[in-house]
Amino acid sequence: MRHVLATIAGFIVASITVYIFESLIGHSLFPLPEGINPMDIESIKENMHLIPAGAKIFVVIAHFMGPLLGMLVAGMISKTSMIPAYIVGGLMLAATAFNLIMLPKETWFLAADTVGAILGFYIGKTMASKKMTPAI
Repeated sequence: MRHVLATIAGFIVASITVYIFESLIGHSLFPLPEGINPMDIESIKENMHLIPAGAKIFVVIAHFMGPLLGMLVAGMISKTSMIPAYIVGGLMLAATAFNLIMLPKETWFLAADTVGAILGFYIGKTMASKKMTPAI
């Protein structure tokens, strides 16, 4: 039961982290141009070239921090298994890949977001593994 809770809590933390960096901070500092509906994928696709680079940088930061913090929380709660952390990290990597596939991106963004998400997974894995206690 602890592992299920760890997975759910880790995923919630990861999702909230992405939301905070991408939407609350990124869109506050770099608002979307007039006429772009953030809830309509077609509107975003058509106007991707108008979205400020700063907002895109915060997306990269969000996709780095989400898996890192989510995996850390999953590891802290689980304490004996890395499986919850791997599930959280895998879901976040899948979400990042989906984002990259669904929306047109510049080459710099594709590279930065891919490297950032993988780095977030690796650091999150390392941090979560340090929270493991040996089974007796």
